[in-house]
Amino acid sequence: MATAPQPVTSMPPLPVRERMLVLAELGGLTILAWLYLVRMPMTASDLGGVVARLMAPMPTEWVDAWLTFMMWAVMMVAMMLPSASPMILMYARIARGREHASARCTWLFALGYVVVWTAFSAAATAGQFALQHASIISNSSIATPIAGAAILIATGIYQLTPLKQACLGHCQSPVAFFMTRWRDGALGALRLGVEHGALCVGCCWMLMALLFVAGVMNLAWVAAISAFVLLEKLTPYPRAMANIAGALLIIGGVILGMRSVIS
Repeated sequence: MATAPQPVTSMPPLPVRERMLVLAELGGLTILAWLYLVRMPMTASDLGGVVARLMAPMPTEWVDAWLTFMMWAVMMVAMMLPSASPMILMYARIARGREHASARCTWLFALGYVVVWTAFSAAATAGQFALQHASIISNSSIATPIAGAAILIATGIYQLTPLKQACLGHCQSPVAFFMTRWRDGALGALRLGVEHGALCVGCCWMLMALLFVAGVMNLAWVAAISAFVLLEKLTPYPRAMANIAGALLIIGGVILGMRSVIS
């Protein structure tokens, strides 16, 4: 049953110890995800002896698909979990003020968020293999110049759409999100996490397509997009930032397209 929480202004702040614990755990997960990306396994043998023996009888295509999916899933944790921290902390503050809420609910909320991005990772994996099969991107996951230009322009246009602005508004306003969508209990926490994750995907899915422009495994590019996503959600002027980024992406796409045609 959905019941609106008390106004946040009437609730005590999250105790420093609990706040630091949540941030430390989120930070730990993010660091582990980045360590995985740095040491990213490219073959079954990179996963260690036991795992390699288990995967050895499997078709190469299955192994490649699994490793690619793992890359996307871990990368989404590394990129998106930091930007979700304010929302998770706000949930923890509200949940603590309710009699039947527990710390477990905070992590169920975060789990719901991760589940949605994991589903997105499955879709991204399928899209990557389809684009490689169509020779739109190379085996190293870098788009052709024309495809890269199209991605830049499409992402720039999406930055300017009402859907992008609506999803970004929900991601940046945790109080409004919880006041209108609150659900009690463990299942409610999980459902809230899924809803928030869906809004976050709506906000950022085209930005993830930018990974194909410089290469999905280009960690400097991954870090740059991660930083932009974080800034876009934390800035006091999200609409302006999204619009400026959209315009720059469109200009960059046009320039890249013209250069590829001329050359």
